[in-house]
Amino acid sequence: MSTMWQGCLPHTDYFEMRSSGGHDYGVWVTTPPRHDPATAPAPAVYVLDGNWAVGMTAPLIVTQLDPMQSIQPYVQVSVGYAGAEAEHWERLRNRDLVPPGEPIAKEYVDAVEMGVESGTMTREQADAYLAELSDSRADLFLSFLTDDLHPRIERDYGTAPSGHGLFGYSYGGLFSLYAWLTRGAFFESIGAGSPGIVNEDSQVFARLRAMGDTLPATKLHVTFNDREILGDLAVYQNLTRNTATFLHRLTSRGGSVTSALMRETHVTGLQASFLSYLRTCRTQ
Repeated sequence: MSTMWQGCLPHTDYFEMRSSGGHDYGVWVTTPPRHDPATAPAPAVYVLDGNWAVGMTAPLIVTQLDPMQSIQPYVQVSVGYAGAEAEHWERLRNRDLVPPGEPIAKEYVDAVEMGVESGTMTREQADAYLAELSDSRADLFLSFLTDDLHPRIERDYGTAPSGHGLFGYSYGGLFSLYAWLTRGAFFESIGAGSPGIVNEDSQVFARLRAMGDTLPATKLHVTFNDREILGDLAVYQNLTRNTATFLHRLTSRGGSVTSALMRETHVTGLQASFLSYLRTCRTQ
């Protein structure tokens, strides 16, 4: 990283990596204060939407020195997009974070169209944004995290053999639920902030039904925001209603799940959600 970036994100390395599926990713690795992998290896916590999230989440690694509520040591691995693709992270995440076969809710399309009408998005950008949802491949991205990226992190940063975590927000939160239902055993804990369950026919409900009474042992922490519930945007109202339904179906079956309500909007809730995950799932 450049000297400027090192000043903003201390103890952070950056590299780029191509997945076995042929996609390029940018990866920020932030090591904890006083980190010595030779004597005290720490597990990895993977944070999605790195282009947006790294600046708000990586600095929270100092919570590991907080004398009032110490967080277990972890190495943060923030994953985003590299090079010219970095400016298109908002649409590329639709490809990588949404489960294959996820239906596109009308309310979601309406929200995108509202962006065109308000001038925050061009027609071309909106079409490209929605097009990524027509062939979403969260399965390939999950394989990249666990099978391609993790071995490199393990080798280069000497991470612990277990105790790893995953955190995602919005569509990243939907991906977190998908990972919990698909390969939850790889992670010790998973945080899903305002998961993008916009459609009541979401794949996460289908996968939950298919699991029967056997749920993952991995800790799951789910958050959503009061302004999503109380606001007048249908896409966020759907998100919170469907997330609540998902939570009820878990707790009624004895799932290892916790939840919290943040006093934020969908846009401002990421950092609060990540901190809630750390406090709930990764305290000493």
